Amino acid sequence: MGGWKLEVGKMVIYMAFPVGLFHYFNQPEYFEEWVTKIKQETYPPESTKHKKMIEDAIKDWNKKKEISLLKALDEAK
Repeated sequence: MGGWKLEVGKMVIYMAFPVGLFHYFNQPEYFEEWVTKIKQETYPPESTKHKKMIEDAIKDWNKKKEISLLKALDEAK
């Protein structure tokens, strides 16, 4: 007659385990420091020097491309 108690106990464990994990892993204060650290490693703050170098390289490339297009137009005339 005590078999139903075992089944109820197993059902409680089966239901409590995922609910407990869900509760634990949805607490932002547990992971806030870790997520912030990973985010800073993945996306470091931009350096103004590097940004300026990239913008200058893009401007130079666009200028060269424009000059070559203008030369091609002059030759076609």
